[in-house]
Parts: sequence; structure tokens; C-alpha cells
Amino acid sequence: MAGEPGSSMHGVTGKEQSHAFSVSPGSVPLDTTANFTLPVDAEHKATKFKIFSLAKPHMTTFHLSWMSFCTCFISTFAAAPLVPIIRDNLNLTKIDIGNASVASVSGSVFSRLVMGTLCDLMGPRYACAFLVMLTAPTVFCMSLISNASGFIAVRFMIGFCLATFVSCQYWMSTMFNGRIIGLVNGTAAGWGNAGGGVTQLLMPVLFTIIQRMGATKFTAWRLAFFVPGSLHIIFGILVLTLGQDLPDGNLGALQKKGEVAKDKFTKVLWHAVSNYRTWLLVLLYGYSLGVELTTDNVIAEYFFDRFHLNLNTAGLIAASFGLANIFSRPLGGLASDYSARYFGMRGRLWTLWILQTLGGLFCVWLGLASSLTTAIVALVLFSLGAQAACGSTYGIVPFVSRRSLGIISGMTGAGGNIGAGLTQYIFFTSGKFETHDGLLYMGVMTIGCTLPVALIHFPQWGSMFLPPSKSVKEEDYYITEYNKEEQSKGMHERNMKFAESSRSERGRKGNSPPVEQNTASNPA
Repeated sequence: MAGEPGSSMHGVTGKEQSHAFSVSPGSVPLDTTANFTLPVDAEHKATKFKIFSLAKPHMTTFHLSWMSFCTCFISTFAAAPLVPIIRDNLNLTKIDIGNASVASVSGSVFSRLVMGTLCDLMGPRYACAFLVMLTAPTVFCMSLISNASGFIAVRFMIGFCLATFVSCQYWMSTMFNGRIIGLVNGTAAGWGNAGGGVTQLLMPVLFTIIQRMGATKFTAWRLAFFVPGSLHIIFGILVLTLGQDLPDGNLGALQKKGEVAKDKFTKVLWHAVSNYRTWLLVLLYGYSLGVELTTDNVIAEYFFDRFHLNLNTAGLIAASFGLANIFSRPLGGLASDYSARYFGMRGRLWTLWILQTLGGLFCVWLGLASSLTTAIVALVLFSLGAQAACGSTYGIVPFVSRRSLGIISGMTGAGGNIGAGLTQYIFFTSGKFETHDGLLYMGVMTIGCTLPVALIHFPQWGSMFLPPSKSVKEEDYYITEYNKEEQSKGMHERNMKFAESSRSERGRKGNSPPVEQNTASNPA
């Protein structure tokens, strides 16, 4: 019906030439009467991913989410490539620099937990837009600091903005079907994380341009921070004005219409923290994203000092690590989706273990590298393994709980920051280890902390080594999140639609026959 949420394309036909990935025809029930540009399932989640399309609301939301997250990554790590200049200006010690690096990734531990809750209760649009704009002043404050304490405090506050990762992943999980969610989540987060590489290139260039315009080097680095700060304001406004919480509209409006039931925070929280799979994913993500964030903080200084490179060259090499996210994290998500088509959830779990273990091995090699060429090759391979593991992790997260998706996404994301903070503190802050030794031990820790993936078991799909229970179906697993009273109110209906779509996680052998396309406007 014209005027219904999602029906206005604003000139976008959806027929533009674009690279597309889609769910196999007949593998999930489709709602063929829904008025969307992209084909959608029973929950109105898109079953096709057209990367270069702006079709509303699915693809518009995709681009807004990764761009806003990328902006936050740029500002959080903007100081890293300028550390050789900043440390001279502020008389920073190695311990000061290490503490600031820990602070930059510690700030978002709390904010990511809160962001997950806000996404569940008020929607990702408001949560993302407000956080991006509220952290803009902290980015501008980098130009005012005069000592180590100020440097550490401001980097801590800027780090709060990394919680946009949670809204990014939550948003994608509400907009795209589970059979392509690994790829979509991986691409959105990967392109966002690429901001860690962009900033390694951007900030030295801005510094050089400003210096050539007549500023001293101690003034130039300060002025450079006005660029990422301005980006916060721009993208906050864009998300607020162009974004949409759900395929059918914004959460608040749908709740007023009675189309989406209001949930209780205590219930949502309980089903997140009482699910042991949540905690295992927190640990696993701590040593995929965690090592990536740690490396973003130390890698430019590592090449600058160890191989005696100039600032721009060290920044260029360091940028390759972050920029690899453009394709490595989507590759991890794609590998997760592809393995699930043949082996179901068990394939996703094996994919995560393989990728993250490889990342740990290449990190060890980077720590042992004694020549520039070897170090660069090891860095590239390390980035592929670690970042692909991040994408693979969020190919699993959406299936842990439908009701508590936001909080579980937030807790898992916070695990990445906790892992980064601990690793940074243990290996790169005290001065006990040289940077290359820290990288070596970080790789060993990654390998060890990846082993618990074998403990993740879904009764309806199995685990790495154990088969599924024949008596448990998808509906049985997801309906347990609602008691009889809540079921009588129909609060579980969205879960049942999700359970129907998630049957694909049985894999090719255990999957049911292809379903027919659903032509009803409101399928059960």
C-alpha cells in the first residue's frame, strides 16, 4: 500500500546495476506481496544484498550504518599515526602512550553494553545518531590537551563512540535474512573497521597539509582533529534523518500501532546473560577484534621504531592492516554463510575456529619477523585471519537469541574491547616486553583462547563435534524465551518467523525440502 513504511523509494528503482548476493530461491518463505524494492522474507528482511544499491530501507540502512561506524573508527584511532609527534609535544613516556591506547578501547566496553540495550528498547536509529553526535565534542577536545593525563582522558572518552558497532550489527540483523547475515554483517563491520586504516593515511596527510600552510608541527596535529570531529556531526544528522529502525518503519511508531510489542528490559537482559553461548562469544571476540584494536594502536609506532621508517611510510604500512577490513571481514562472513549452506551451524563454528587460529599463527610470525619484507607479509596475512574471524563471529551471534539480539551483540562487541584492553595492558604498556615480543605472545594467546569455540552447542543444530538432538526443532529453541503469559499476548510471533527462516542452519543434509513462496501479506 502506498505510504506504508518501506514503500517510498525516493527515485530508487532497485534495478540499478549493482553487485548482488541473494538467498537461494525457495530456501526461505518469501512475502511476495510486500511493497519493497528487494525481495523479502516473512519478517520483511531482505533476501538479496545489493552492495551498490540505495534501495530503501534495507540498503540505505546498510550504507548509513557502516559509514557512521567508519567515522567513529577514524576518530578513535586518529591519534595513533601521530603518536611520534604528539609524544614530543606532550612529553609522553611509553607507559603514557600504552595507557592512552588501553583507554581508547576501554571506553566503549560500557557504551557497547548500553548500546545493545538501547537498540532493543528504542531502536538503532536514535541510539546510533545520538552517540555519534554526543561524542563529537570529545574529538574536538584533542586540540586542547596539554599533558599526558588529558591525552589519556580524551582518548578514553572518544572511545565511547565505538559502540556504534553494536547498532551497526543489530541493524543489519533486523534488515537482512539469516542466510546472508554473515556476509552483510561482515561487510558493514568490515567497511566500518576500515576506518582504522583510513585514519592511518588521513591523519598524516592532514598533518602535512596543515603544516605546509604555515602551522608548526605541534599546532598542525591539533588542527587535524577538527576533520574527524566534523564527520561525527554530519553522519549523526544523516542517520537521524534518513535511517529507519525496522523494515516496516521506526520502532516507536510501530509500538504505538501495536505492531511490535514493548519488551521488558529485565527479561531481555536475563535471556542474554543466562545463555552460556553469549559468554563464549564474548571471549572469542576478545581475541579477534581485541587483537585487531590492539594492533591498530601499536603497529605504526612499531614500524616507525623497529625499522626506522618515516612517519608517512610507517602510516602507509599500518594502514594496510586496517584497510584489509574492506574485504577480509566480509570474506569471513561470506565463508560463514557458505559453510552454513553445506554444513549448517556446525560449519559456521568450524569456520570461526579455523580463521581465528590462522590469525593467531600469523600474529606469532609477525612477532618473529626480523626484516621489513617479512613483517609486511606477516602483517597482511595476520589481518586477513583476525578480521575474517570477526566477520565469522557475527555470522553466529544473530542465532543465539532472537529476543535479546541487541544485548548479546553489545556484550560480544564489548568483549572485543575488553580483550583489547587486557592485551594492550599485559604486553604493550608496562615496558616489560618489546613490541615484537608482545605481538608474539598476543598470537599465542589468540590460539589458546579460540579453543572454547568447540563448547558452543545448539541443540537443534549441534556443535563442532556433537550432532543435533533429533527431538529439538528451531521453534522449540526460540519459544523458550517467552513464558505462557507472553505467548498468549503474541509476543513470541516474531521469534517463530525467525525460527522458520533459521531452518537453513541445519545444513544441506538436515534441511527440510525447499519451501514455497508465501503470497500472504501477513504470513504466520
